[in-house]
Amino acid sequence: MRRYQLFYLLFFLTLAGILGFSWFSDLSPIVSCDKWKYITASNKKYYAHPTELVVQPWRGQHQVYGTFVIPHKYRMDGFITFTLPENKTYCGQITTVGGFIVPGFYPKPKNRIIRGYLNTRLALLLIIQGKERELKQPQNWRLGYAERIKK
Repeated sequence: MRRYQLFYLLFFLTLAGILGFSWFSDLSPIVSCDKWKYITASNKKYYAHPTELVVQPWRGQHQVYGTFVIPHKYRMDGFITFTLPENKTYCGQITTVGGFIVPGFYPKPKNRIIRGYLNTRLALLLIIQGKERELKQPQNWRLGYAERIKK
């Protein structure tokens, strides 16, 4: 009798694990690439690549990010983009690192530091697929910005 109970327990735990993983992996990324967040500038639009990349999703949440430096007089897109060589694009959330000291960064007074975070779940999935090298390439990450329109 005990042997069947152990078999059923292992069967249901395995089934729950498979269903949980499939549900977890099908969740959509936190940040979507909405067109309304893009800057549609009448002036020229520029792109910045990160000066620092951290790709350590095994350390927990918010450990996959790029640090960008852009001038104060420019406004930026509402997110960063990460593009794989096969033209698949993912988006990430940005935050201004104001009032914090970032070790190793000494931007000019007229520049600001922006951090662009990529979803940790997405980064883990890309690493499992063997795309860790692409994650660590600064040219695959970019932040769009344009001059502020003077009124």
